[in-house]
Amino acid sequence: MEYKKFGGVYAVRIDKGEEILAKLKEFAERENVAFARVSAIGAVGSFTAGVFDTKSKQYRANEFEGNFEIVSLSGTIDRMNGAFYAHLHMSAGNEKGEVFGGHLNRAVVSATCEMTVTLIDGEVDRRFDEEVGLNLWKF
Repeated sequence: MEYKKFGGVYAVRIDKGEEILAKLKEFAERENVAFARVSAIGAVGSFTAGVFDTKSKQYRANEFEGNFEIVSLSGTIDRMNGAFYAHLHMSAGNEKGEVFGGHLNRAVVSATCEMTVTLIDGEVDRRFDEEVGLNLWKF
C-alpha cells in the first residue's frame, strides 16, 4: 500500500495480495482519520460480502473466488468507542458481467485497488442498536 494526500483527499493504492479492510485500517490509524468517505475501483481475486437479515439480525456471508473487477466500493471510515470503524459495501463483476456484492467483510486484491479517501470535518462515533441489530451512527 502506498498513498499521497492532496488537500483533504488521499489517493490510496492497495497492492496485489493485500487485503483491503486490513490496509484501510492500517492507513486510517496511521493518518488518524476520524471521519471520511471512501470510494474505490480495482480487481480482486477473492472477497466475502454479506447481506443483513433484518429478522435474525445476522449477516449472511457469501464468498467469491475468481477474477473480479470492482464495479463499486463505497462507504465510510468513522469510529466506534473511539477506535477505527469502517462500513463499506462492494460490488464486483466476473468474466460474464455478473455482479455480486453486499457489505464488505474481506477482499484480497488481485491486481490493484485505487481508492480515494475524502476527509470530512468532524467525528462520528457508533453504538450498537439492540432493536436494529447494527452499529449505528451516534450523534
